Amino acid sequence: MSTESNDTLWLTHASFDRLQAELERLQAAPSDHAGNDARIIEVKNILRRAEVSNKPDDGLVEPGMVISVLFAGDDEPTSFLLAQRDLASGQDDLDLDVYSPSTPLGLSIVGKYPGDSFAYTTASGKNVSGGILTAVPFGG
Repeated sequence: MSTESNDTLWLTHASFDRLQAELERLQAAPSDHAGNDARIIEVKNILRRAEVSNKPDDGLVEPGMVISVLFAGDDEPTSFLLAQRDLASGQDDLDLDVYSPSTPLGLSIVGKYPGDSFAYTTASGKNVSGGILTAVPFGG
């Protein structure tokens, strides 16, 4: 994950708290630990860019929303949290898959609303399409 960007990152409250605790641990550790300084810079940058607010329930597909889609050819919808996967990992109470907004799927649905269709090509060249069923704020 690049931390050079100025883009806002949506984080769950638990992920934000976990990163703050990690930063405190890193800053309390002796400075001669290899990699500490780089990780401190990375975590500070993530926290500086973090958005931990509740999203409005307006149906807009964006990070921080739980999205339900129906992929073409599937009988059952797929639901997931749209957020940075590596930043939402390690959250024990999160019982949803996390899909990154920077993946082909994420890029194809961000900015859309329920009822909109989407299509993208996977890294292996497979064409995938479907429709957005719901987009609601994550409540965790």
